[in-house]
Amino acid sequence: MDDDNQPVDRTTIIETGNGGGGGGGVLAVVLLIIVVLVLLFLFRDQLGFGSKKTEISIPDKIEVNVN
Repeated sequence: MDDDNQPVDRTTIIETGNGGGGGGGVLAVVLLIIVVLVLLFLFRDQLGFGSKKTEISIPDKIEVNVN
């Protein structure tokens, strides 16, 4: 009867396979980058990226004063 009161050590082993499915984080980052790029493309006019008309003005004369 003395053996029933002895403490018993228990160990739980959890097998995760190859890295525990860490590929989900990589997939989430790739999808986030794609969504950001699509949103930038859709709202490029409001953000000031690229336009249908680009104007470059070059002055005819540049004055430089040297003291």
